[in-house]
Amino acid sequence: MGKIAPSQRVREELRQFMGQLEGVEHGGKGALSELVRRALGLIVQESLEAEQRDFIGRERYERGEGRGYRSGYTPGHLEIAEGRVEVERPQVREAGVTYRSKLFEFLRGHSEVVERLATEMYARGLSTRDIEAAFTDERGDCLLSRSAVSEVTETLWEEYEAFQARDLSELGVLYLFLDGLYEPLRVHGVSREAVLCGWAITVEGRKVLLSLRLGGRESYEAWREFLRDLVSRGLKVPLTITSDGAPGLIRAVEETWPKSLRLRCWVHKMRNVLAKVPESMRAEVKAHLVAIRDAPTLEVGRAAVKGFLARFGREFPGACACLNQDLEAQLVHLKLPWPHRKFVRTTNLIERSFVEERRRTKTLPRFFTEKSCLKLVHATLIRAATRWQRIGITPLEYGQLKLLYQELKITPAKELEAAA
Repeated sequence: MGKIAPSQRVREELRQFMGQLEGVEHGGKGALSELVRRALGLIVQESLEAEQRDFIGRERYERGEGRGYRSGYTPGHLEIAEGRVEVERPQVREAGVTYRSKLFEFLRGHSEVVERLATEMYARGLSTRDIEAAFTDERGDCLLSRSAVSEVTETLWEEYEAFQARDLSELGVLYLFLDGLYEPLRVHGVSREAVLCGWAITVEGRKVLLSLRLGGRESYEAWREFLRDLVSRGLKVPLTITSDGAPGLIRAVEETWPKSLRLRCWVHKMRNVLAKVPESMRAEVKAHLVAIRDAPTLEVGRAAVKGFLARFGREFPGACACLNQDLEAQLVHLKLPWPHRKFVRTTNLIERSFVEERRRTKTLPRFFTEKSCLKLVHATLIRAATRWQRIGITPLEYGQLKLLYQELKITPAKELEAAA
């Protein structure tokens, strides 16, 4: 019996891996990245073997006329964000002509496809060195010039510039979210610079990325400039703004949109409060915090806070002081329609996208320029944003939102007026 093709072995390994995921919540830590890596390896391996089969004109172990003979495999690999993808490159002997990849021949005559593919490869996890290797054939000829690999990624900068210049006046923003992502940026020495990020949920329930720009250490001046840019591009007054507790950010938000409801991220707050109690008591304290967060009304939430302070005030004064700090911003989400609260009370959406971005950039020790940083962070986050799922908003909820706009004396987006 002949040896099995590498693709069959890879497929079986993938099947076994997927079987191991059954019954494991969310596939376990790192399982998604491993699944992507294995699936990509299978796709690449099958494509290489299909290309060799078409060249020879025979299936494996099939007798008959054809060109040349299969001559084993040579090892190869790609480095992507999920890790190394191992492949085995099929070889051909005694064919009378040199075996060349049809894929490379196609790309040789379609430079725009090469450029777009290289751009996507860069945005999705490969370094410029990996891309150059991927576009090099067996003779050592690269389909891209030495400088082209870097030049094609300029498309990402053009995308970023267009993204930052677009008009926001027709975007009916309902809920706004603000946070910062720190990246290693080497300009004057090595330091970590904040990439300020804004995203939103619209009146239609769409989740959209709004803006990205460098902001130093998330200072008041940096956030004020960031928010002024959003306003200058036509962003309407949002109903709510969710953020962490950075003082500069809070000050800039309150100056820019004093009528909007400002929310503190509950994930950050719970983490800070629980850090001030011993581990043996964290389960009980967390249960009380969840009761406050998930209270049915604002009044019930305030009563739950009083209960928390009465229960833990003497034993854990530090935790109680932390909870009391900026308390109204912790409770104001209870004014919103109940189904919306879980989406608005945290910055989790962008935090999850930051995980994707960090996975992409983890192999980079630092960025050397502001441009290289912004174009790659934007490329990663905007691609993650295409997978964000919208939330459903019912006619009843539209009516509740309209009443809240009236209470705050904010002019609602025209889309809300139409929906309500």
